Amino acid sequence: MSEELNNVKYPRRIRSFVLRAGRMTTGQQKGWDEGLPRFGLTREQGVLDPQQVFGRDAPRVLEIGFGMGTSLLEMARKDPARDYIGIEVHRPGVGSLLNEVIKEGVSNLRVYCDDAVEVLKQSIPDASLARVQLFFPDPWHKKRHHKRRLVQPEFVQQIRQKLVPGGEFHMATDWENYAEQMLEVMEAAEGYRNSVGQRQYTPRPEYRPLTKFEKRGERLGHGVWDLVFERID
Repeated sequence: MSEELNNVKYPRRIRSFVLRAGRMTTGQQKGWDEGLPRFGLTREQGVLDPQQVFGRDAPRVLEIGFGMGTSLLEMARKDPARDYIGIEVHRPGVGSLLNEVIKEGVSNLRVYCDDAVEVLKQSIPDASLARVQLFFPDPWHKKRHHKRRLVQPEFVQQIRQKLVPGGEFHMATDWENYAEQMLEVMEAAEGYRNSVGQRQYTPRPEYRPLTKFEKRGERLGHGVWDLVFERID
């Protein structure tokens, strides 16, 4: 290889998250230690084999950035006919969710502690997901940071590739500016259709739990915007 090629600098992908160091509570550490071997998934395991992981072939829902996992756990518990996969980069949130999974005996939920973009690229089979959920992602509210927002044209096409035809990409945000960007990106995206009509936001579907954070926001007059787009090809 020539010296010129050796000196080539490749641009780093702009990440949509910042890893925050934080100590785990006793419960979170227990969830991490006991739950990860049973319910954890890794990129190193290769492409996901749902039959091997869940013991069945059921419709699958993937949530990106589940935080502490409260709503994801509730959805999985109330919907045993589907299998749920969560991706979160922050260990305390993963530990917290796994601790509750163990306590409640939920069997249809698995978790990655990793970068969602890389998991989608390396581990999720094409046309394998009935729904992808992105609820209240970091809004990166300063204009100079908007490039870090996850909902960008390249990312939504990566999502489309993983959805079955007719599968849904469901987003929710409490930042109106981000909602407008989401709507603009999705309306222009090839292979998607707005489930409620062009340029329209979706009333909150019943399957998305109303979080304490959201209830508090409603009392204070804050808005929440849901968008559901279907893969059409």
